[in-house]
Amino acid sequence: MPRTRHTAAFALITVAAFALTACGSGDPAAAPAGAATSAKGMIPTQDVVSSVKKNKAAAALLPAEVRASGTLTIASSVGTPPGATYLPDGKTVAGTDIDVADAVARALGLKLKREVAAFEAILPALGSGKYDLGTGNFGVTDERRRTIDFVTYLNDGQGFAVRDDSKLSKVTDLTQLCGLTVGTAAGTTFEVTLEENKHRCAEAGKKPYDVKTYSDLAAVWASLQQGRSDVVMSTINGLRYAVDQQQGVRFLNEFKRLDVGFAFNKGTPLAPAFQAAVNGLKADGTYDRILKKWGIDASAIESSQISPPEIK
Repeated sequence: MPRTRHTAAFALITVAAFALTACGSGDPAAAPAGAATSAKGMIPTQDVVSSVKKNKAAAALLPAEVRASGTLTIASSVGTPPGATYLPDGKTVAGTDIDVADAVARALGLKLKREVAAFEAILPALGSGKYDLGTGNFGVTDERRRTIDFVTYLNDGQGFAVRDDSKLSKVTDLTQLCGLTVGTAAGTTFEVTLEENKHRCAEAGKKPYDVKTYSDLAAVWASLQQGRSDVVMSTINGLRYAVDQQQGVRFLNEFKRLDVGFAFNKGTPLAPAFQAAVNGLKADGTYDRILKKWGIDASAIESSQISPPEIK
């Protein structure tokens, strides 16, 4: 992309009050940056991070040069709640990814230099050394583990949503999508899953489903509302949040659970410290307060892991 504040503000409004249905505009410029959400769609702003104390044991696991500099560069993908979004001022970022990262940084005695980046650009940029780590609700898959190290902090995954008039009641097998148009975000596990399984429709003697990818979630939801997609595939938490804020759409079902984690270049020396910091936040209650703030208690993990196998 990269995603602009203007587009991100539109994403916030799309999720909060997308009552435009088929007559709505898919143009990000249709919504003014900084516009307020409805009361139902207000983004929670309570502070659950500033009270975090330094975890000396976790901080001691950091490489000496990192302890000395006291700073890491983090790339954050900003889209829609509850993962990461913009507040109505169009510049302040908020979300589960943001709160967890900031809490871990405090626990490690570090300052984060945050740069907003396109979701699909973050993982490749880790290998070049442009960023020290990234967040973007990155699901842990075996394919990604070949080049990326993860430190887990959530359990989310893949799910579906449709318009209220859809005949779909549940998707337990991707062949149920045959003949339909599926909207999803570019560069995601959803796109990979859909493309890798498209051949199964032909094998079943059915018309293949058509995958339409978009660079931001606002456009994904617009495609559904305007009838250009029959179903959307996205994160479980994101779908549940979004359908609660929109008219005429419904969450269909969970399809597959995935661990979610901080992303690092393969072989990073930062992983043990981040794992210890996450587990420390779980022990002192900060972790639970963050998830409760964003309404995703069901996504809690028992303990942080470093690059665990993909959940099958």
